[in-house]
This record gives sequence, structure tokens and C-alpha cells, in this order.
Amino acid sequence: MSDTAAGLGGTATAARQLLPTATQARTRAAVRELVRPHRRLALGAFAMMVVATAVGLLVQPLLGRIVDLVADHRPPGSITLPVVLLVLVALAQGGTTVVGLALVSRLGETVLAQLRERFVEKALRLPLEQVEKAGAGDLTARVTRDVSVVGEAVRSALPELARSLLAIVLTLAAMAALDWRFFLAALVAVPVQASTARWYVRNAVPLYAEQRIATGSQQQQLLDTIAGASTVRAFRLEEEHTARVTRRSSAAVELTLRGVRLVLNFYNRLHVAEYAGLAAVLVTGFLLVRGGSVSIGTATAAALYFHSLFSPVNQALVLLDDAQSATAALARLVGVADQPSPEPQPSAGHDPRATDAHGTVTVTGIDHAYEPGRPVLHGVDLTLRAGERVALVGVSGAGKTTLAKLIAGVHRPTSGSVRVTTDDGVPRQGLPVALVTQETHVFAGPLADDLRLARADATDDELRTALATVDALDWAGALPDGLDTVVGDGGHRLTSAQVQQLALARLVLADPPVAVLDEATAEAGSTGARLLEQAADRAVEGRTALIVAHRLTQAATADRIVVMDGGRIVENGTHDELCAAAGPYASLWAAWSGTRATADRTPTHHPSPHSTTSHVTTSPDTTTVKDH
Repeated sequence: MSDTAAGLGGTATAARQLLPTATQARTRAAVRELVRPHRRLALGAFAMMVVATAVGLLVQPLLGRIVDLVADHRPPGSITLPVVLLVLVALAQGGTTVVGLALVSRLGETVLAQLRERFVEKALRLPLEQVEKAGAGDLTARVTRDVSVVGEAVRSALPELARSLLAIVLTLAAMAALDWRFFLAALVAVPVQASTARWYVRNAVPLYAEQRIATGSQQQQLLDTIAGASTVRAFRLEEEHTARVTRRSSAAVELTLRGVRLVLNFYNRLHVAEYAGLAAVLVTGFLLVRGGSVSIGTATAAALYFHSLFSPVNQALVLLDDAQSATAALARLVGVADQPSPEPQPSAGHDPRATDAHGTVTVTGIDHAYEPGRPVLHGVDLTLRAGERVALVGVSGAGKTTLAKLIAGVHRPTSGSVRVTTDDGVPRQGLPVALVTQETHVFAGPLADDLRLARADATDDELRTALATVDALDWAGALPDGLDTVVGDGGHRLTSAQVQQLALARLVLADPPVAVLDEATAEAGSTGARLLEQAADRAVEGRTALIVAHRLTQAATADRIVVMDGGRIVENGTHDELCAAAGPYASLWAAWSGTRATADRTPTHHPSPHSTTSHVTTSPDTTTVKDH
């Protein structure tokens, strides 16, 4: 069932199985793993931040010294040295802070880059069925929103949080150095602050995790509605889908407002701690000065120290809010980055007595279901001989695309096996099976780079040869900058037919022994159909090819036609044989050719060369020449 269909039925959300989210312990462990190779940088950054913070703590004693000099009625010149020292402290603190923040930022950006690379690598390797069950919105939210949240935390929150925590610790230590009783007075605020922080974390972590999920659901609904806009309009479901978007948006907004209320209550509690602590320090200073234990300047320094804690404590707690949001986002990224790479299907192994030729595909007893209890394929057996061109036809929903993707290795069968014989002694760089579908993605960049997705080391001459093979060299050469013309988003726009020719040229460059074309010429429309069909014929020449035919003219020119219905193969033979059999294919052909007076019924047969087999690999070794 497509996302649109599921959305129209209102069951999409219930069926979603979101991508995994890492536990807090695993998230912390993942961060340690990423930081471990950069221990020296981390230690240098920490040391510099400690120096910067420690130097800054000299300001309060110097100000206290000035107070004592004034209180003792010393001459004005006596404050010159403390003032000069204040200037030097400011310069030293500024310089060391810049260096420390730069090192922390460098460490954070390096670790974030590694995490992004791991995330993208694993996201691209996620099984397609897992992504489909989670919905595109979940993965999109992680790639966009979650990465942005973590990136912003690394660039701003992490350095500031590190500096604030150091300031808190070292300031309390400085108060204890003045007089241990000032330190005890400052601790009056700690129980309130600690209980407030625990209360906040306990409530914030699940709230922000829920908020991330709600944002993903909101994006999923937007994607479903926009992607199926034409269907929504056709069934007059605009109001219903608008209501769904509104509900999911309202849910996301409500969670955001809950977060705001949580933060406001958080600050209300902190204000109580701040004023209680300051009052305790002032009272302690008054008593100690009256008792002659400390000077007025020392008491002033202690009060200034505690007052200076307001900013780092508040900053740390503000950043704690950002940190909780970033932690929730980070857990979602780590959950995907920790996914194991798909294991290859169990190979049938090499049988020294095997006689299959290079490029032979053997499908044995395939059953497949996207959802338990709802099988799509039933006991499918099929052999594609080396060099043979086989057309797969049938009504919509017969299971053609599912079978094609199983052979291409996009899906793994629920039961049964797919064996692809690929070793003919000829060295090849690519993977044995290539898939081209009707939804080709054109990446933003030079046309040559788009082509080299199939083979990174291809020369310009090889690119031109591939384009010429699929009749695309003329229009490619006529582009403003030839192969260097920027295409894709923000670049030169290609027509639907040109995009499909680009995908077929990638197929030629990849040079796999087996090619699977799933309605790869469907986007051309009637005017460009013949051109693309000819280009597809040349692209698969010399290869074993399975073609999911959307036009029966493609089937008529194939070496063999396989007809599917209800997830089973119901007919198998040449065009002439199936027409003479007066079965399902004959009915399809009669309906097709009846609307096309000039339909070409003459099949063009292609030789099916055979060669010896020496090795067997399995279908997961697949390259998708066309991205969708």
C-alpha cells in the first residue's frame, strides 16, 4: 500500500514503526567513542578553559582589595596597582577564553561531522521496508531537525555550558579559599537548585523525545498530503487532510508550549535559590566582619563571587534546556547510526557441477509479504538465462515490482531464494545487479558528476560513449557547459525523457551482468516512448534483463514474456506463443493493440549467449543506478 493510500485510509499512523532511538546510556557511550580518538584535543580545550576561568576569578579579590584600601583611607595612588592588575586579568581572560572556546568548538564540530557521516552511511543502508514502515517523515525529521538541533548545541551550547560549569565549580572553590563559612553559606542554594534540576530533567527528557516524534509525525502527514495532492483533490478530501495536518501541527505546538511552561516553572524555582543563597552570604559576611574574622573587602569579594554565580548558573540551566533537547535529538541520530549493516542473504554456494552461464538468475520458491499475514508473492519460480531479455507483465498489483526488487536485492524474500551467477572470469568493478526505475533523482551538480555516480573513475570519453549509447549525447553536448553544466536543484532543468536517459547512461557505465528495469521508460509520455524504449534496448544489450513493461510493445520485442496475476506466474512464453494460447496475455494484448492501430506486433529476438559458471553470489549485491 502506498503512503497516499494509507493516508486516505487513515491507517498510516497506526502502522508506523519508528526508527530506533538509542538509550541514554548508549548515547553517552557513543559520544565517548567519538571523542576518544581526540583525547589530546579535548584535554587541551579543557585545560585552556580552566585557565581562562581561574584567571577571571581574580577580579573579585582585586575589587575587594580596592574596597579595603578605600575603607582604610589610603591615598588614591594605592589603587593604581589593583586597577592595572584588573586590566591585565581582563586581557588574559579574554585571550585564553578565545583559545579555549576555539578548541572546544573544533572538538565539537569534528565529533559532529563524524556522527553525521555515520548517520548518513547507515541511513542510506537501512532496509527499504524498515524506512517504509517508519515513514519518510521520521527519517526526514532526523536528517533535518535533529541534526540542526545537535549542530546548534555543539556550536553554541557546548562551549558555553563547559565555561559555565567551570565557573561554578571554581567560584565555589574561591569562596572556600576566602573563608570556609562563605562556602557553607553559598551551599544554602544548592538543595533547591539540585532538586529543581532533577525535577526539570525528569520532565524534560521524555517531553523533548515526545516532541521530536510529534514533529516527525507532522512532517510525515505533510509529505503524505503533498505527495498525494492530486489524489486528495480527486476524491475531494482537502478538508479531511487539512484537518489531519492541523491536528498533528496542534499536537506539536502543544508539546512546545508544555516545554515553555516547564522552563518558566524551572526559573521560578531557581530565583528562590538565588536570593536565599545571596541572603545567607550577606548575613555571614556581616557576622564575620563584626566579629573581626574578615575584612570588609573580603566580605565584598565573597558577595561578588556569589553574585557572579547568577550568570553561569542561569546560563548553565538555560543551556540545560538546550542540552535536553539536543540529547533527545542525539539519541535519535545514534539510534540510526547504531543500526547494523544489512547482512547478505545466505548464498546458495558454488556447485562445481553447476552449468549456469554468467548472468543467470534463478528464483526458487519465493514468497514475500510486506506485512505478516498479507502475502504479495506466492511460490514464484523463475529462471532468467544468461543474456536473455524477459518482460514481466500483468495488471496493477500483480506483484511485478515486488519480484523485480527481490531480484535486484532491494528486498529480501520472506522465504525462498534468489541466485545470481556472476563470475565469468572477467574483472568488474560494479555489483552484479543494477536497478533502474521510473523515479530518477538528479543530484545538484555537474552532469558529469551525476553520471559518475555509477562509476567514479569514468573518463569524459567513457561518459560520452555511455550517453551516445542511449541517444543522449546530442542534447548533453548542447547544454551551456556540456558535461560540466550544473543540473538538478538550482541548475539546468532536464526533461523527464532526459532524466531517464541519464539513468540508462548510468546503467551503461555500471556495466552489470544483470539489469532490472522497473517501468524505466514510463515517464516519457507517448511522444518520447519509442525513443526511450530504443535507448533502454541498447542499454541492456548483452546483459540478462528483466523488464517490468508498462507498454506491451516492450513485451512484444522481448525474448520471453512472464505474466503475473495475484502474486503468481500464470503464463510464460514468447509473444507469439502467448497470443496463440488465448490466455491472460492474449487478452491484455488485444486490449492494448485495439487502441493502437499501428502497434508493432513483430517481436525482435535477441541472442541468449551462454557461458560457464564458476561462482555464485546473491541478490543483495545490487547497485541501484537510479535513486528513488
